[in-house]
Amino acid sequence: MSVLVFVEDWNGSFKKASFEATSYAKRWANMMDTQVIAVTNNSVSSSALHSYGADHVLQIILAKTGMGIAEQLGTLCSDVDGVVVAGTALGKTIAPALAALNNGSLSTNTISLPLSIAPIEVKRGAFSSKGIETIVLNGELPIISFVPNSIGIEEIAGNGETSAKDVSGDDLMEITEVNVASGKVALPEADAVVSAGRGLKSPDNWGMIEELANVLGAATACSKPVSDIGWRPHSEHVGQTGIQVNPNLYIAIGISGAIQHLAGVSASKTIVVVNTDPEAPFFKAADYGIVGDAFEVIPKLVDALRAFKAAS
Repeated sequence: MSVLVFVEDWNGSFKKASFEATSYAKRWANMMDTQVIAVTNNSVSSSALHSYGADHVLQIILAKTGMGIAEQLGTLCSDVDGVVVAGTALGKTIAPALAALNNGSLSTNTISLPLSIAPIEVKRGAFSSKGIETIVLNGELPIISFVPNSIGIEEIAGNGETSAKDVSGDDLMEITEVNVASGKVALPEADAVVSAGRGLKSPDNWGMIEELANVLGAATACSKPVSDIGWRPHSEHVGQTGIQVNPNLYIAIGISGAIQHLAGVSASKTIVVVNTDPEAPFFKAADYGIVGDAFEVIPKLVDALRAFKAAS
């Protein structure tokens, strides 16, 4: 028996979520004294995965859609104890399809390692991540989809074996276009996020947001209204209907804090809010709040951070 983990790659490279998934699988496997089989694209060098716990890397020609990949993984699950999938955009498509095809029990939005293995219990975010519940996975195939950047990574060396296999999977949909944001920190993996809303008054004022993000090594994000009116790309939309993030630091500038936005950021470790309105709902969710004009606060914050970095 073993723990199977799907390891996603981005344009031929692994990212933080790839290693976090492998590390999660290894720690779960160690609880059951079994091995980790990492399934990944056959065009990617797999050597790095062994450092994070992969005992055996199985390289396959991946189907082009999440449904097709779920079918491929399903053919490999006849003798596994469980499956791990990172909760990325692709992973959120694969995990429920895999559960439906294999009579599996699925925990999405998972924020813990298994608390026990007989039965398998995990903690997950519930009610748009405003609550935490403990659930038991009773299905024939336990599947855990975790929130990226919530579990952490441990380097635990695996056995280092690699092989290739021809695995079929039907793509029931056709991908006609792919838009990829390049040259930026990926939002789901970011340790820090600088986000802004309509309080910035114009897309021409986003320079100071990007400047602050550059100083912090952070990703940039925005509220739904900002992306809806075309000030920023939809790939930066954070919230219940956008990307859900889990950074160590989330800075919200000129965002009132509607419940739909809070649903996507409430798992952040530290939230800093800058707003001119002291009654803005976001302040109730903030760890630190600054009541002030962003056009005065942010340049001063950038200068202070640069001075701090220069002195350290």
